[in-house]
Amino acid sequence: MKTYFRLLSFAKPIEKFAIPYLIATILSVIFNTLNLALLVPLLNELFLNKSHLQHVIAKPAQFFSIQSFNYYAYQANLVYGAAGALKFVCITIVVSVFLSNIFRYISQRIMENLRIHTLLNLRKAVFNNVMNLHLGYFSNERKGDIISKVASDVQVVQFSVTGTLQVVFKEPFQLIAYVVYLFYVSYQLTLFALLVIPVSAFIISKIVKNLKQQATASQESYSNMISYLDEALSGIKIIKAFNATDYIKRKFAEENNHYSGIIRSMARKQQLASPVSEFLGVSMVAGIVLYGGSLIISHTSALSAAEFISYIAVFSQVMRPAKAISDSFSNIHSGISAGERVLDLIDEKPKITDAPNAVFIDTFSESIRLENVSFAYNEKTVLKEVSLTIPKGKNIALVGPSGGGKSTLMDLLPRFIEPIKGKILIDGKDIQYLKTDSVRALMGIVNQESILFNDSIFNNIAFSKPNATQAEVEAAARIANAHEFILQTENGYQTNIGDRGSKLSGGQKQRINIARAVLSNPPIMLLDEATSALDTESEKLVQDALNNLTKNRTSLIIAHRLSTIQNADEIVVLENGKIAEQGNHQQLISKNGLYKRLIDMQMFNS
Repeated sequence: MKTYFRLLSFAKPIEKFAIPYLIATILSVIFNTLNLALLVPLLNELFLNKSHLQHVIAKPAQFFSIQSFNYYAYQANLVYGAAGALKFVCITIVVSVFLSNIFRYISQRIMENLRIHTLLNLRKAVFNNVMNLHLGYFSNERKGDIISKVASDVQVVQFSVTGTLQVVFKEPFQLIAYVVYLFYVSYQLTLFALLVIPVSAFIISKIVKNLKQQATASQESYSNMISYLDEALSGIKIIKAFNATDYIKRKFAEENNHYSGIIRSMARKQQLASPVSEFLGVSMVAGIVLYGGSLIISHTSALSAAEFISYIAVFSQVMRPAKAISDSFSNIHSGISAGERVLDLIDEKPKITDAPNAVFIDTFSESIRLENVSFAYNEKTVLKEVSLTIPKGKNIALVGPSGGGKSTLMDLLPRFIEPIKGKILIDGKDIQYLKTDSVRALMGIVNQESILFNDSIFNNIAFSKPNATQAEVEAAARIANAHEFILQTENGYQTNIGDRGSKLSGGQKQRINIARAVLSNPPIMLLDEATSALDTESEKLVQDALNNLTKNRTSLIIAHRLSTIQNADEIVVLENGKIAEQGNHQQLISKNGLYKRLIDMQMFNS
């Protein structure tokens, strides 16, 4: 139940909903119980004669009681006759039912508002925490599993855990009200009935056993299916290119069958609980009728026929809240299991956080300096005591064999990852003691992969500056050599580019990326193989845009084609996580080392 109450903590301030809900629920329960209790005077008016009524009825001391209502019904019988008394009883029953349903509606509206409020806070907490997590988390987790937790598991919590709130608050009150009335009418019959209820509860508990384990397995299986779907949609071109459609279908079908089997087993248990509890309830009613009827026939009970019929009517309703409670406990396992997965995601803490005394930085005036920086993925060392200075206004290129640590070194600067040893300083200040958001605000990033959103061209460029004007966006697009092709699209800057920019070519997407970086106007640019995936014509356009972008800025460039960085102020050659060579193009060529060999290999391959 710890998980359940923790999920309820997202309903704060819960008293805003709980107090009015309890008041409305209690009034609804009172009038709902009264509806059945009023059967006694109604039946008496239909089947008892006036002389009998005059003989047995005396004015009760308490005004708000069933006896008081009986007294006034009988008085109406004496004054207005049986028909008048019958009208009085029927009108009272209609008013009672009306008030019962009014208060029930009010309580349901309050509970619905509480449920929506709780789920609003829960979804917000999950999504916000996911956005705050470090990049390494997303490398280790399947995206489909995260999507499943944020979307599907939260929905399960919505319809299971929060759905039981209404049962937990209302049904026990209704059950208590019914039981109190039953004891009031006949404690003998009620004691007899209560002996059977634990047997029913025991049988149902056996039926729904192991539901929580199955619920956990079903949610894991569902997240696997979402992962397969995400991977299939993302890689549809490769799947078709390698004729792997049948393999992907088979893989998805196997998981789908596994998930369906678990759901089928869970549904069988949940659905069996309801008819079993109903059968046991009817059996109990039949037992009460047999036992109580025999007492009345043998004249060993003080119950009248009308009271006995009312007792049976109320007792038949006892199983409804009892059944609702048992059903909620059988359904809550799915919600608790889903809630645990959601809370695990909320409890995941980012490994990279600002230091308590971190300060804001908004200028860059000297240099970026790496001092003996080392980094490792798990136990594999990627960078080994690298020291490097990037002066303001200089273009520094990183080159070297694949796996040498170029992208890792670049990811260290905006604190996407943290070094295990050494320091990274901006203007002499350790970035671990600077506000991470302010550090990233100094940097513009253009990756090899063009990351765009399913939105208009304008909004994709203005992503880094949401309040940008049309003129500012167009100016950025011109610098990125993108303005001309944008005007040729269907709706110009308002053209939707599709999922991940699928309506644009590779070169066009990359120029949109560059325009986005231009608009943010950062003093430091990080370019990670921005032209490596492009054809020759697109590469020239993008390279011209990059030259415009890096003009008068400090730039760190990872280059796949070494011909694009020959004019860099300094070229750093990384090999096996260490700086193998360092200098400008002519200096490195004259050394006749690794850089020269890389140049020769590219010239030979071209």
